[in-house]
Amino acid sequence: MGQNYNVQLQKGGIQHVVNSQSEIEVKERSYFGILWGRFKKNKMAVISLYFIIFLIVIAIVGPFVSPYHYTMMDYTALYQTPNAKHWMGTDDGGRDLATLIVYGLRNALIVGFGAGLVQVCIGVLVGAVAGYIGGRVDNILMRFVDIMFALPSFLLNLVLVVVLGRSLFTILLAIGLTSWAGMARLVRGQVLAVKQLEYIEAAKAMGASNLTIILRYVIPNSIGPIAVALSFNIPGAMMMESGLSLIGLGVMPPMPSWGGLISQGSKWMLSYPHMILFPAGIFALTILAFTFFGDGLRDAFDPKTE
Repeated sequence: MGQNYNVQLQKGGIQHVVNSQSEIEVKERSYFGILWGRFKKNKMAVISLYFIIFLIVIAIVGPFVSPYHYTMMDYTALYQTPNAKHWMGTDDGGRDLATLIVYGLRNALIVGFGAGLVQVCIGVLVGAVAGYIGGRVDNILMRFVDIMFALPSFLLNLVLVVVLGRSLFTILLAIGLTSWAGMARLVRGQVLAVKQLEYIEAAKAMGASNLTIILRYVIPNSIGPIAVALSFNIPGAMMMESGLSLIGLGVMPPMPSWGGLISQGSKWMLSYPHMILFPAGIFALTILAFTFFGDGLRDAFDPKTE
């Protein structure tokens, strides 16, 4: 016999009263089942999800199985077009272009997800505190958010990269530190929408601290919008890193980056078009995949798509 719990379950802004552990499990499963059902209606989003998973696997496994390394130069194989030995050809140093693209993919994903994590940590904290505490704290934090929006993010990243250095970690840190304001504003709006609900008032009446309420009740009910925003912020961070590499302020050579490969390939695009077509094409497909995936997530968390 299952025990009675009489628990209020809050998901997506809808409260459900459940009376047993089995009912809790059923409702949890049904909630995520509903999300997946909405998501898979968007065929491009599903294809994009599988493509992103494929890219992640390639980024992890590729460097270990490739017979080449990004530092290996072969001056007898300069500018080779795609062939059986070099599937995507070679660059102006005789390096295997497919290997460079795989390492560039790994670095792009590290920057994208790393900067996204920094954005979430700062933006969610600032937005949740501002929305829940309100008053003077809200005014001060939101004015700071407005300042961050007003400043040119690319210029800020240039300054931070010059000051902090051009390592992969400092680049993702710089991008994350300059792009969290949108996340903060989004979370603040979500918090304002739920802070007056009954279960929040009940938690206050039971003596829960503000920090406990924010972490256990407020932020979890903003997971949907946060996930959607993150799915768009990740490719944004990847494009920012590529932009820095295009002007020579990305990761230090010989470490490959997609922006650096595109910049290098553009010099030889007429004579050796493969040097720009492969990195630029895969970069474009990756950005599109994350964009379509974000559209699918947005549909999944939108009840109107039922």
